Amino acid sequence: MKAIETTGKIDAQGRLFLDQPLALANHSYVRIIVLVPEETDIDPDDDPTESVLEGLRQGFQEAITGQTLPLSQLWDGIDDN
Repeated sequence: MKAIETTGKIDAQGRLFLDQPLALANHSYVRIIVLVPEETDIDPDDDPTESVLEGLRQGFQEAITGQTLPLSQLWDGIDDN
């Protein structure tokens, strides 16, 4: 058996909706294990997938339009206290 990790949401009727479609043959039988985070499991530093993807899109757009800084400038003042 092969394992695929993905994310999704459960709606008010208890139906599971995946964030991204799985690349599997149609009508494949699957087994589902649902891991629900507890309050103590939530990492406040974890960004939602949507936020991460938007940041990547913005960074890529800035890169292709030349809105970048040389790497040497990114470190300027990093050690200043």
